[in-house]
Amino acid sequence: MSKVPMLKRIRSMEMPDAYIIIFFVIALAAVATYIIPAGYFDMKEIRYQEDGEERTRTVIDPDSFRYATDEAGDPMKVNVSLFSGEAHMGATRIHRFPSDANSDIGFFNYAFEGITSGSKYGAAVGVVAFILVIGGAFGIISRTGAIEVGILRVIEKTKGHEIAIVPILFLIFSLGGAIFGMSEEAIAFAMIVTPLLVGLGYDSITAVLVTYGATQIGFATSWMNPFNISVAQGLAEVEVLSGAGFRIIMWLVFTIGCTLFVMLYALRIRRNPQSSRAYESDAYFRDQAVKDQPTSSSKESFSLGQALVLATVALGVIWIILGVTLYQYYIPEIATQFFIIGVISGIIGVVFHLRGMGLNDIARSFRKGASELLGAAMIVGMAKGIVLILGGDDSTEPSVLNTLLHQAGQWIAPLPSELSAIGMLIFQSVLNFFIPSGSGQAALTVPLMAPLADIAGLSRQIAVLAFQLGDGLTNLIIPTSASLMGTLAVARLDYVTWFRFFLKIQFALVGTAILFMAVAVAIGYN
Repeated sequence: MSKVPMLKRIRSMEMPDAYIIIFFVIALAAVATYIIPAGYFDMKEIRYQEDGEERTRTVIDPDSFRYATDEAGDPMKVNVSLFSGEAHMGATRIHRFPSDANSDIGFFNYAFEGITSGSKYGAAVGVVAFILVIGGAFGIISRTGAIEVGILRVIEKTKGHEIAIVPILFLIFSLGGAIFGMSEEAIAFAMIVTPLLVGLGYDSITAVLVTYGATQIGFATSWMNPFNISVAQGLAEVEVLSGAGFRIIMWLVFTIGCTLFVMLYALRIRRNPQSSRAYESDAYFRDQAVKDQPTSSSKESFSLGQALVLATVALGVIWIILGVTLYQYYIPEIATQFFIIGVISGIIGVVFHLRGMGLNDIARSFRKGASELLGAAMIVGMAKGIVLILGGDDSTEPSVLNTLLHQAGQWIAPLPSELSAIGMLIFQSVLNFFIPSGSGQAALTVPLMAPLADIAGLSRQIAVLAFQLGDGLTNLIIPTSASLMGTLAVARLDYVTWFRFFLKIQFALVGTAILFMAVAVAIGYN
């Protein structure tokens, strides 16, 4: 019997599921708590200019780092135990793990603690609820059949010009990411765009690229995003929304380049659909299109009920965009808006008896839609467990994460200015795996990176540039990104399939980002 070559065996191995990846990262984080001492920072108040007004913000004092020490004055490790800090039998406390003095989280309850952490405004519980609510809302909309009928109409109207939809969508979503930080919203739009593009002969990968992918290209190269650029520049004590010219050029280069790539990829898939990595999983959307065809022929016009549902969705999307841009609506408000859109669509479906809908079908459809996104919602909480195991993201509490932040700064500071800029970019990219929240990451890292830029002879604007590129671009591949996992879930695209497809593209994006960092250093970007 001949032996199978090692390289061939490695290539044939099944890639681990995102849940497995996160489990092993959690295990490494737990081991790190036994090796790396816990440290913490003090806070200080800074003043900065925004909209012509002086504002203040409390940030990390990078020079205040110190280790937590024991009675002997030695650096202390906050070890994570296997279970939570307290074990109970009935109402009786039977043990208190001394290693968990600062936290009740243990290795085996990272999933529960992660899912229930945070607030309604962010990871994890807020994002989990957001994903489930919009999943339920679109479950109701889908039950009316209006989206499917509308998609078939678009397919009929665009015959011969299908490729035009790809650049138009990419531009719209890239602008959404650049102007008002669109990210989680891409999950909902992917529910509409994916069956449309599959119906036009493309695939779900194209749908993810033109929705979530485009938002993150815009997010990473934005010149005015209030959720990362404004926050980061304020923390770095530079004028808010300054340096826009360089960033607009950067956005144009990334957006045009990525649009051309997606168009070429989409044309290749349309010529040979079987070449798509998502061909098998896309069978769901192809089957749906075939099932809907008999009741949605070109000779049949929309019913009034279907037209009203589509109008409700369209007006709802406009309402959401206005809310985000004018009133800074965030997760709770957007989830509520989608819920209202879903309920109104359900009522229209019942009144007009669309596809035989009854009142109870609204509830059933909501449950079904939410259940289809449950896996993506759970992974958000599990990913949050990584930060909790490392001690949390409170810079004033002793944690391994604070120590890692401090050490990263110590490694980057002595480098030449060009390498320091690239080191900042790489650091932000790696850290984004653990803290995918843009504003949350800014609060932790920009107050550390900005003084490092001073030491390296760089402008603080370059530190902000490294933050935004490192934060935005890696969101396209990390399994800890709630928006990515949610979008993949609605596109019925496995994370491993996406990872294999996108890995080379990720290297190209990071390489381009490094070039822009080098140019920024060369021209003294300020």
